[in-house]
Amino acid sequence: MTRKEPPPLTPDGHYVVIDGRRWRATDPGVPADAGSRLRVHLMAARRAVAAARRAQDPGAERAARDRVHRAKVALGERGTPWWEQSAEERHARWGDGLAALDA
Repeated sequence: MTRKEPPPLTPDGHYVVIDGRRWRATDPGVPADAGSRLRVHLMAARRAVAAARRAQDPGAERAARDRVHRAKVALGERGTPWWEQSAEERHARWGDGLAALDA
């Protein structure tokens, strides 16, 4: 499998542009190992959303969507913008996210 080119960033580096739409970029300060683990959790949660929808299980869907949200917050893609957080707040954000998702 070949890896696709990353989407272009806005000049300030805060957003990626996909199909002409801006999306908040992942915090570049997230360490590689933590970022990798968070992306594994994110993709597993997205698959769980799809499975819950196919099973028509609203409770499981809500739980899976909550996990998606937790992973995206930890990655800096939701919540307080990472460029407005101190280094300590950023570290706590991805550390707390991993702790919750690993539990």
